[in-house]
Amino acid sequence: MQAFHSITVVTLSRWIFVLALFIAPEAVWATAWQAIAGAQSADKGTQALAFLPNELWVHVGDSITWTFPTAEIHTVTFLQQNTTPQQVRPPRPGVPGGGCPGTTLDGSSFDGSTCVTSSELVDGETYTVNFPTAGNFKFVCLVHPNMTGAVHVLDLSETLSHDQAFYDEQTHKEQSQLLADGARLELRGAATAQHTSKNEVTAGIGEIVATGGGSHTVSSMRFLLESIVVRVGDTVEWTNLDPVTPHTVTFGEEPPTPPGLNPPSAGVTVETDGARHTTLDASFDPDQDTIHSGFLVAEPQDRTGTPQTPLGITRFRVTFTTPGIFHYICALHDELGMKGRVIVDR
Repeated sequence: MQAFHSITVVTLSRWIFVLALFIAPEAVWATAWQAIAGAQSADKGTQALAFLPNELWVHVGDSITWTFPTAEIHTVTFLQQNTTPQQVRPPRPGVPGGGCPGTTLDGSSFDGSTCVTSSELVDGETYTVNFPTAGNFKFVCLVHPNMTGAVHVLDLSETLSHDQAFYDEQTHKEQSQLLADGARLELRGAATAQHTSKNEVTAGIGEIVATGGGSHTVSSMRFLLESIVVRVGDTVEWTNLDPVTPHTVTFGEEPPTPPGLNPPSAGVTVETDGARHTTLDASFDPDQDTIHSGFLVAEPQDRTGTPQTPLGITRFRVTFTTPGIFHYICALHDELGMKGRVIVDR
């Protein structure tokens, strides 16, 4: 009887081993892919609002881990897909009702049926998504509308065209190109301001780069020129030359976030050409008062079959009636060093 029991245990153990051979390969051979969300120059002034790479081919059962190396916030978000109508893009997770709503846990699985999103991540944080089902899936950053990508999840029987070394090399090349574009844009932004008027400042400049898997944006988070000298009675004009990234011109106390950043401060009027305008006089106390442009940003591009978009509010003017040195920031990107000053002489 004892011998029979021993044989039964041995036989059962062999069957468990055989079953494990059939079950194990998917777990053993699953690949953990690596990518990044965002890139920046050494001074943080140029931000590549880009998934690098923004198109990947993986197998069912694989995962992708995105690292967020920049001081600028990003999300990795897979909205519910292949639905009619398509899921409406929600606000970013950092505002009430944003996200799916809310965020999903690191290591969540995405098959297209539900929304999966990270929180707003920075400075080396990571987020992993698993892919249990074949399909072609779009992913986005909820902070930056033109930061998109695609993941193609193939059956295990299909051969992948690229390995991690290919994606690493592609990431390095695209990062270098985007940051070089940013440096060129800064030169163009400064030149545009100088050619327009002696009292003109470029409040950010950027461009959108299309790829086979989506789009990148590269943005200069700088006021160009950062310091300007004018005389009492002069009017300084700021113009945002970025196609998608909003900026503000904010003197004094920074408005609360949210909800105070987008509306301009009290006393700001709209001129006949659509630019916002206000006056900074001797009564202004930077420790207590606020002069704030609200968002300066272009409207989204027109698309066939949708209503025409209005002109965006991209310009802000301030008339200075008192001498002094007046410091200001972009309330959205001051942590990246987007700051300036106006020196007003008599």
